[in-house]
Amino acid sequence: MGTIVSVHSFTDEQAAAIQAACPEYRYVNVAGFETEDAREALKSAEIILGFNRDVLKIVHADDNRLRWLQNLGAGVDHIPLERLQALGVTVTTASGVHPNGISESIFAMLLSLTRKVHVAIRNQQSQTWKSSKEMGEAHGKTISIVGAGAIGAETAKIAQAFGMRVLGVRRSGEPAQWFDEMYASDRLDEVLAQSDYIVNCLPLTKETRHLFGKAQFAAMKPSSIYINIGRGGTTDTEALIEALRNDRIAGAGLDVFEQEPLPKEHPLWSLDNVILTPHETGNTPYYMDRALAIVIENLEHYSSHGKPSRNVVDWQAQY
Repeated sequence: MGTIVSVHSFTDEQAAAIQAACPEYRYVNVAGFETEDAREALKSAEIILGFNRDVLKIVHADDNRLRWLQNLGAGVDHIPLERLQALGVTVTTASGVHPNGISESIFAMLLSLTRKVHVAIRNQQSQTWKSSKEMGEAHGKTISIVGAGAIGAETAKIAQAFGMRVLGVRRSGEPAQWFDEMYASDRLDEVLAQSDYIVNCLPLTKETRHLFGKAQFAAMKPSSIYINIGRGGTTDTEALIEALRNDRIAGAGLDVFEQEPLPKEHPLWSLDNVILTPHETGNTPYYMDRALAIVIENLEHYSSHGKPSRNVVDWQAQY
């Protein structure tokens, strides 16, 4: 009998659904247990749900029995993919759980920066009655979404309701619903030059590291707003700070950073044209229900076909 081990705490109802999806496997939850039994369960696991330091140790051990790792998050830049590929382990993600929450956070930032809500909140804290000199409007503007996956598509859909012209950038350049135009990645700077808003939804890979650097910020309009909800490492932070300080771009909404938590002395904290959130745009009370639906679908396929079917990581693409 194979073993499924979870390092995340599921409810009794959720655990029962996991067991029912793979009835021929033994399900064990070791979340929060640093015992010899927990370590032995991990070592013997064929399937692991979730990823943490204990799982990392198992991945690097020579005597593990792991065949499939189901990450409960969408990103895998913290997971040793090369090692797992060498072991012949399939890696899947929970990609697809984020579109609603993150797209709403994108527009919360976009509208706040456009209508100066962030400035009003800061003035409220100091009891300062001061009108903004000039506010913008998002209606009818051009938005580019770099990384046109599920989050990008939901963001594009909302943008259409504002009558915005929606440009997308993806590796293939293939058209997609809700996007007026789609471009391949090698035309990024051309897209940036047209855009009033730039939304970065990219995963962190060898190809995307510091994709947004000095040249890209120089290509943007001085009135443009940059929003990053993808991964901090896709942006050259020093180049971004320089662009913000020198009014090369008008503002930024940032949920992800090259260094997390962001140090208290970091210059981004003090910039008036920036909204910062602590890597939480994916936070929603529905997260685990949505993730579990993906897990169950994959478990059922694994039970009947010997492999998961959804969100399998592409080794070359690194996501």
